[in-house]
Amino acid sequence: MNMNCIKLLFIFLFSTVTSIAQKITVQQYLDKYREIAVSEMIRSGVPADITLAQGVLETENGNSDLVKRSNNHFGIKCKETWTGERVYHDDDEKGECFRKYDNAEESYRDHSDFLKNRPNYTALFKLNPTDYKAWAYGLKKAGYATNPNYPKILIKTIEDFNLNQLSIDVVKSDNLFQDTVNNKKQNTASIVEKSIQKFNGIFKSKNPSLSKFNGLNAYYAEAGVSMLAIASNFDIPLSDLLEFNDFQTDGLLQEKQWIFLEKKPKESKRDYYVTTAYEGIHGIAQLNAVQMNTLIELNGLNLLSVVKPNTYIKLKTNAEIPQTINGQNSTKHQVKSKEGLYSISKKYNVSVEQIKKWNNLQSEELTIGQELIISK
Repeated sequence: MNMNCIKLLFIFLFSTVTSIAQKITVQQYLDKYREIAVSEMIRSGVPADITLAQGVLETENGNSDLVKRSNNHFGIKCKETWTGERVYHDDDEKGECFRKYDNAEESYRDHSDFLKNRPNYTALFKLNPTDYKAWAYGLKKAGYATNPNYPKILIKTIEDFNLNQLSIDVVKSDNLFQDTVNNKKQNTASIVEKSIQKFNGIFKSKNPSLSKFNGLNAYYAEAGVSMLAIASNFDIPLSDLLEFNDFQTDGLLQEKQWIFLEKKPKESKRDYYVTTAYEGIHGIAQLNAVQMNTLIELNGLNLLSVVKPNTYIKLKTNAEIPQTINGQNSTKHQVKSKEGLYSISKKYNVSVEQIKKWNNLQSEELTIGQELIISK
């Protein structure tokens, strides 16, 4: 074998190995794009598990020629309404036109809008956002894919990688998401009337007196009550109540929660909060009785941000954020009714002072539902 042949063989082998090494796995794809999918779920109502499973399938988990050339993660073709950049790719026919995006975020957003704004997909948004099987078969029925096994492939991907937990976490943790996924047009006057009736009915036997939550006047509201009903009952202007609680518009509360009856401070007395699931910025602000804009500025977030579990969120300027507690892993304890620091300290075999130090507590006062960090 002459020298030229050896060189050509070496180049071929090197390029082949390099090509194999550059391919990413399904898990790597999911890790890279899960936050975008969760953000899009909150913005549009398209379940994060469905979006990620579609992305895996359409891009060969990020390795397809189309996605590398165009950042097109969902195989969306140009159609007559597309005015942006485009690439041409062989698909059902030779040289078909596909949309080209500057980045993955644009592709994920366009995918959400594509489903949300086309009438043949309207029925999907009436489904439970955590029912991935119904969504998978609904996509096929609406004409998203021609492959008869498309739903089964999506379902298998979701189940193999436990993606449904993402959608479940979003629905549980972010109240703003609820208004998005309901996607139902209702008569506003009827909503307000029913809400006020329900609110008044709750308090036939007791007065809706003020309570304290994180040191502020607050009311623990039932699901199904509107902010207008609460404002009317406590004689607070609706615009003020919405501002106090970082809501943009009135609506029915989708779950029990604390509603503040006075303005939240810009900063907390505590340094930080640690997320327990994928949490939206609004939910974090309410739980910690801090203005949402402050959290956005301090933590480099935005209105659509979804924060990963076990993430430290600054609650005040110049907060000290520990990476671990005494170099050890930690667990979290949710305060229950009638629990105090002493009983909690005995449960975990630590001291009251340790718990106060780990959680930056200024006093021994606790509230039901409060999250405490406990060093293991």
